[in-house]
Amino acid sequence: MADVDDELWNEFHRVVNMTSRELGDWLRTRDAGEDAEQFPDRTGPPTGHEVLAILGKRRHDITDQDAHVMRRVVERVHEQRRDDLEPTAGQAAWRHKLMSIGHDPLKPAD
Repeated sequence: MADVDDELWNEFHRVVNMTSRELGDWLRTRDAGEDAEQFPDRTGPPTGHEVLAILGKRRHDITDQDAHVMRRVVERVHEQRRDDLEPTAGQAAWRHKLMSIGHDPLKPAD
């Protein structure tokens, strides 16, 4: 088990603003097609599935690998967004890339 500090835990849950259901649905529909239909749980990028798994865990169940993914996702969202995470329109490909790791840039910040 990893020791995840409050800052990482809170920031991860702030930048990942999609629910596990929303993310799971997005990953399944994003790559829906003839090949994806055979393996619907394998569609979308690996990081998206790692985020989905983390969302289903309690804090004390987070592993070192999970903590690494959490840091990477926080960094990627901050690289692409303003710090306030206010809803921002952009190109569809940009939005879809962020949604694949659990962040919808059109969703209002909590």
